Amino acid sequence: MAQGERGVAVVTGASSGFGERIAQLLSRRGYSVVALARRADRLKTLADENSTGSILPVVADVRDQEGLTRALDELPPDFRDISVLINNAGLSRGFGPLQSGSGESWREMIDTNISGLLNVSGLVLPRLVSRGSGHVVNIGSIAASYPYMGGNVYAATKAFVHQLSLNMRVDLQGTGVRVSCVAPGMAKTEFAKVRYDGDEQRADALYQGLEPLAADDVAEAVAWCLAQPPRVNVNMIELMPSEQHFGLGFAGGPTAPPGGADDA
Repeated sequence: MAQGERGVAVVTGASSGFGERIAQLLSRRGYSVVALARRADRLKTLADENSTGSILPVVADVRDQEGLTRALDELPPDFRDISVLINNAGLSRGFGPLQSGSGESWREMIDTNISGLLNVSGLVLPRLVSRGSGHVVNIGSIAASYPYMGGNVYAATKAFVHQLSLNMRVDLQGTGVRVSCVAPGMAKTEFAKVRYDGDEQRADALYQGLEPLAADDVAEAVAWCLAQPPRVNVNMIELMPSEQHFGLGFAGGPTAPPGGADDA
């Protein structure tokens, strides 16, 4: 299969939510997509449902640098010339004040949202620099800018993503590689379900009283960043539901966090 006319895009966390929709949209827009995630069954479904064959499922964990290195080194020829990296893999685990938090949950968020992003970036950035062009889009969160009760460690990991995106731009100046950060607000995916350890009732309660973003909205924002001419670098996009407040709460009952259920 020939490489997509727009090049090859690596999308992490591609088995659900934002990552799945981003992979599907970029495939439709002419990219060959390396869909990277841990869940083989979800990735197989994603690839099988793509009629063009332009989505390659790659099972890997962003926290496992050796596994990532091996997976990228073993890409088929048509998927090796990576031009786009979408650092989407991320999660929030648990909810509550820092003083009653779980060290295990903190480590999982840090290992995925920070170390995982660095692992993938460290492997892909040299390839982009070598080819003299490319684009990195990091998925942040409005939690990085607008604090809410219970957000603490998750919000801090996303603040890292935002700051690293700016510093990536500085480091990559003159290389032809662009860097953008897309920061969504409340979006209905599996994110809240993961945060509440599979408690669907508690997760669904977060969205009462407003219409959240759809994963497609975030995918379109990513695609818009990529579609700008080479002279344009989109530093940051924030998007949130029209009815979501800036860190002040929203209608959603007693289980709703004051700042919304940020999804990234």
